[in-house]
Amino acid sequence: MRKHLLFTFVIISCYGSFAQNIDSLWKVYNNKMQADTNRLKAIQAISWSYNSNNPDTAIMLAKQQIKLANSLPSSKGKRWVANAFNTIGVSYMYKGNYPEALESHFSAVKIREEIKDKKGIARAYSNIGNIYWYKGDYPEALKYHFESLKLYEETKDNQALAVSYNNIGLIYYSLGNYPEALKNLFASLKLKIEIGDKEGMTPSYSNIGLVYENQGNYPEALKNYFAALKIFNEIKNKQGIAASYNNIGNIYYRQGNSPESFKNHFAALKVREEIKDKQGIALSYSNIGNIYYTLGNYPQALKNQFASLKIREEIGDKDGMASCFINLGELCRKLNKIREAQDYLNKGLTLSTEIGSNDAMKDSYAGLAKLDSTIGNYKAAFEHHKLFIIYNDSLNNEETKKKSLQASMQYEFDKKEIASKAAQEKLDTVTREEKQKQNIIIYSVAGALVLVIVFSLFLFSRFRITQKQKAIIEKQKVLVDTAYESLHEKNKEVMDSIHYARRIQTALITSEKFIARQLNRLMKNN
Repeated sequence: MRKHLLFTFVIISCYGSFAQNIDSLWKVYNNKMQADTNRLKAIQAISWSYNSNNPDTAIMLAKQQIKLANSLPSSKGKRWVANAFNTIGVSYMYKGNYPEALESHFSAVKIREEIKDKKGIARAYSNIGNIYWYKGDYPEALKYHFESLKLYEETKDNQALAVSYNNIGLIYYSLGNYPEALKNLFASLKLKIEIGDKEGMTPSYSNIGLVYENQGNYPEALKNYFAALKIFNEIKNKQGIAASYNNIGNIYYRQGNSPESFKNHFAALKVREEIKDKQGIALSYSNIGNIYYTLGNYPQALKNQFASLKIREEIGDKDGMASCFINLGELCRKLNKIREAQDYLNKGLTLSTEIGSNDAMKDSYAGLAKLDSTIGNYKAAFEHHKLFIIYNDSLNNEETKKKSLQASMQYEFDKKEIASKAAQEKLDTVTREEKQKQNIIIYSVAGALVLVIVFSLFLFSRFRITQKQKAIIEKQKVLVDTAYESLHEKNKEVMDSIHYARRIQTALITSEKFIARQLNRLMKNN
């Protein structure tokens, strides 16, 4: 039976992640005192958060965003309107309404061309490519993804460029061109490692695992699926967790380990029902039906395949419908319902031819060969078997495997080169830091020496000034001393003159005591 595998396609948003919760965002939007740009950011974040699990609400909110954006100046308002059309387009895609989704994205392209927003145009082309992929129109899908890739190369947006490589790789996978698929998927993973985008590595790991799985390299497939699951659990991405469980379940199915396969597929279905992922739910039903088929429980197998087909018809998933038709054809052959089996297998072949899926065509021819053999139409069985061989060889021939191995080896070489480059950059950084430290020490010592020299010159200058001042003071002291000596001599001469005059005066004038004695004597005589 044909096993339709999950592709981890990446949708490029016009905005980053939003850390705020929905309640706080609603408060910002409902507060009319806030700036219009803040309110637009809030409503945009709210609408985007609903686009996968509640697309109708997302569309309604995006239309409110358009209404508010139209009140802003032309260029700024147009950008917000284009963002809203992006949200609407993605929401319609999740609903399976591809015509409305395409119309919304083309409206976004028109607006972004008016305002010359290259990155915005690239995002719109990428999402248009995704829609054509979902529709099973791989040539158109490639056309728009290559247009997107070209614009991202011009704007040097490596993160978005990695997403484009991822999506192009998946389209080549759908076409059965595994070497080109691996080449682009490894290119995507290499870029994500270079820019340190851990979350972005998960689609690459998942999709590389898908290619290896389809080539029968189950150890490498499981290695990549578990690498993706680990990161999805770390970042609590439910859609990614479900995808990883699905892919791991597929490997165990191919290895004949039904208990482990059931365990992982039912785990995937549970998560997908929680997040209301219609396409994922359809895929899980189909894979669970395949396990029941392997165990010989045909009623349960039919029940799950019909449940899957119903959802796929609702959302217009042609590749998924082709898978279900092929599986139902094989089941009806086992139940000996020949006419129904032939009808389902031919429907599967028609659809797979229409969408250009070599993998689905291979399985269609294999089913028809078995059916022809069952009814004894050996000539038709031989012709169908030859066609099966042709398409199978185109997918799995030695040259294809060689090219796939070359892509893998090139990636390993690039990865080692990146690691080596990172180690060298780290060493260079350490060397630069050491050199900077040495320069700082040298500059510090040199600066200190300069300060010492400047201070020494200052001290020497002060010393010279002090010496000059000392010499002047000593000269002045000599002058003062000389003047003092001269004054002292003159003063001595004056004093000597005064003393000499006094002695003369004393000698000429009778003393008072003598006069007093004479008076006393005369008075006694009288």
